[in-house]
Amino acid sequence: QVQLVESGGDSVQPGGSLRLSCAASGYTVSLDCVGWFRQAPGTEREGVALAYLRGATYYDASVKGRFTVSQDTAKNMVYLQMNSLKPEDTGTYYCAAPRSGGLCGFRAGGYDYWGQGTQVTVSS
Repeated sequence: QVQLVESGGDSVQPGGSLRLSCAASGYTVSLDCVGWFRQAPGTEREGVALAYLRGATYYDASVKGRFTVSQDTAKNMVYLQMNSLKPEDTGTYYCAAPRSGGLCGFRAGGYDYWGQGTQVTVSS
């Protein structure tokens, strides 16, 4: 089992920045990747960033150039740096991971482990 805990959400003005953290514990050696997802009220959960542990990162077009995923494998931490935030970035942000051998991608259905979410609100 793997446990994921997000933190760092807050309310910011448009153009501001936030850094979200995802702390992983448990059987973390089984993880292949960590995805960041967000969900606004009344919408489906959408993938915004994907990090293969010790490997490549990928971004949804809506956040590319503004968001950056990084990781500290020694601490089992994955971060999402969000710059130039826009009101449409508002939502609950989740980090997630599939079981070993699972599918890493931008589809929420492929993920088995989820954090509880952290709220990001971008508003003037």
